[in-house]
Amino acid sequence: MNLGPLAPLLVSLLSGTPAAATPAQPAQKPATAQAPSSVPGIAPLPGQPNLLASGVPAIPPELRRRVLQYLESRSANLLDVSQDGKQVLISTRFADTNQLHLVEQPLGARFQLTFTPEPINSAQFLPTDPRVIFFLQDVGGGEFFQVFRLDRRNGRSELLTDGKSRHEQLDISDDGRWLAYGSTGRNGKDTDVYVAPTDNPKQARRLTEAEGTWYPAGFSRDGSKLLVTQFRAADDSDLHVVDVKTGERRQVTPKEGKGSIDGAALTPDGRSVYLITDRYSDFAELYKLDVDKAPPTSAPPSLTKSIRWNVEAIALSPDGKKLAVKTNEDGYSRLYLLDTKSGALSPVEIPQGVMGGLGFPRGRSDVLAYALTTSKSPSDVYLLDVRTKKSTRWTRSEVGGLDTDTFVEPELVRYPSTDGVKVPAFLYMPRGAKGKVPVVVIWHGGPEGQSRPNLSTFMQYAAVELGMAVLVPNVRGSDGYGKSYRAMDDGVKREQSLADIGATLDYIASRPELDASRVGVYGGSYGGYMVLASVAFFPERIRAAVDVVGISSLATFLQNTQAYRRDLRRAEYGDERDAEVRKVQERISPLNAVERIKAALFVQQGANDPRVPQSEAEQIVKAVRNRGADVWYMLALDEGHGFGKKANRDTITMATFLFLEKHLGSPSTAASGSSR
Repeated sequence: MNLGPLAPLLVSLLSGTPAAATPAQPAQKPATAQAPSSVPGIAPLPGQPNLLASGVPAIPPELRRRVLQYLESRSANLLDVSQDGKQVLISTRFADTNQLHLVEQPLGARFQLTFTPEPINSAQFLPTDPRVIFFLQDVGGGEFFQVFRLDRRNGRSELLTDGKSRHEQLDISDDGRWLAYGSTGRNGKDTDVYVAPTDNPKQARRLTEAEGTWYPAGFSRDGSKLLVTQFRAADDSDLHVVDVKTGERRQVTPKEGKGSIDGAALTPDGRSVYLITDRYSDFAELYKLDVDKAPPTSAPPSLTKSIRWNVEAIALSPDGKKLAVKTNEDGYSRLYLLDTKSGALSPVEIPQGVMGGLGFPRGRSDVLAYALTTSKSPSDVYLLDVRTKKSTRWTRSEVGGLDTDTFVEPELVRYPSTDGVKVPAFLYMPRGAKGKVPVVVIWHGGPEGQSRPNLSTFMQYAAVELGMAVLVPNVRGSDGYGKSYRAMDDGVKREQSLADIGATLDYIASRPELDASRVGVYGGSYGGYMVLASVAFFPERIRAAVDVVGISSLATFLQNTQAYRRDLRRAEYGDERDAEVRKVQERISPLNAVERIKAALFVQQGANDPRVPQSEAEQIVKAVRNRGADVWYMLALDEGHGFGKKANRDTITMATFLFLEKHLGSPSTAASGSSR
């Protein structure tokens, strides 16, 4: 079973699921005598020396008590299923970080396998021996993942890679002979595909060597071939099939044109490949291509043409007779089974929510494993009987003992913006509110991300305990609504996309139950940029802003992000080395408009962030403070692009609620009487 690569931010920063991270490995940043921060007055918090703060008041004990249960939410993230389908490998948290656990029966005990200070969120069984597990982990959120082998017979983990390069997209052949992954080991910039024998995994050899980013995408059943994705951008990838022994490579997708590669699986005979791509349609659809023939010159028949939404994942049964198809329909997941002989597509009833991992055990075609979260329940693992289409729940994750029936389900809304755009959004309204309620707008990251109705205890606390409405838009540039919509903010078009911020604020003003005078914004990564853009370009309409690992200047971000990802980001934001492109980037960078910012600002950052470096946070903090504004700032020295350690995440979350409550008030606070 191959559930596919798990990116470090599989789940939103809001969900509380940490990014992946490595034991017994040197930190990625060299030790220096430099101060950890250039922000004046920053100091460690009492009892938390790795968490630094400036301008952040102490958290009141009563707030700590109110938030505590929400912070104890767990999830069961599906990583793999043993070959016989009798053991499920999950990532979940019982102490400070997500670790590997084993479940051996429906709703059985979770047997913890790893006990490290850093999270683990990507792992696979050795198919021929589930007592051996290969996994990825990094140090301090730096995302320089390493490959490890855990031997469950002695409980020891062994480092298999160089301890300094970035490794990702772990995959193992069904016959258990080969291990594959991507690595920047050659030059620190390009990602090549490496393969290694599982019985001697330190003897890895480079299977591809080319400029750019190349990832393994799945072995053939006999392990002789490996699918490889050449990734240039979200809308521009190609699929290749590579002979594992000789390295001979054949391109499966056409050389002309471009499109996404969202999933692929070789048929059992290795002669055909099922491919998810938006090359031939506005949406990502499922196709079957012949590996040995020349790439098609025209659109092949779509196997999912009846579904006018994105296909986002597939899993092929070992006998090749059934293909599980996961779609994203207006943010909600739908599951179908495709009969590969007849082409018949039949829906499977699952709760309304968002699916995670999906895969068949490597030795069984009658059982399908999947994970599912809803707006009221964390991610849990289910096994589907393919014949009866009945699901059996294997895990039940806790939510701090809270009654989740009190949680709020979102309303799916749409509102107009410029250029004929209609922005889809999820609105969480507090129950029983009297009068106008304050609003927190949450911008997702990406930019080609998508906010979906999975459980966020952050949103639920805001709605249930603080009585605030939460609005979660998917502005132009978001994934899930077709490639045309996703491309509407590319490059210099990002300037036009900022109109969606204004449209969101107009929508709030149009709803009589929402208080347009008490609006806060929150977001991480690119969502952090949207937070800063909101307060810089719509200063009169925002009262409070929380920027989490966000971009303050597009140009300096592109200059300072890690080398292995710089060209990938230029494909999305435009090349800052082009003078005309840079003019637009400078014009829409919040750092260049700090004199307009009026909202209260809270900036949060991980010191080891390889994506949005610490400098992006500190330059906006200092620039706004130079104008005399009161800015809160928190810096986690042992974190990266998000917060993976529970102690850090708890404190930062509590401080966030303190900030929002201070500046937005409660539903009973009259808008006219509250102070900015």
